[in-house]
Amino acid sequence: MEFSREDLTEAKRQIDSTLHKLRETIKTFESKENPERYKSQITLAKRRVKAFEIANWFIEQERNAKEEIVPENGPYPENTARN
Repeated sequence: MEFSREDLTEAKRQIDSTLHKLRETIKTFESKENPERYKSQITLAKRRVKAFEIANWFIEQERNAKEEIVPENGPYPENTARN
């Protein structure tokens, strides 16, 4: 399935918004008086965060592949001598 760069950008924006909300939810549950009571909700939210982070990584890979982007630190891998 092919997606435009704009589709990928919008998907990433939506995922970033959901990630923010999930992270806030985790903070809220963990700060409750008895966080052990919310253990399953915290675990589920953390698993969703991980899944969305993976999705974001793949979206970034696809966006970069659509537009040959040189990384911010240049085209050289870290710890490689530049001649």
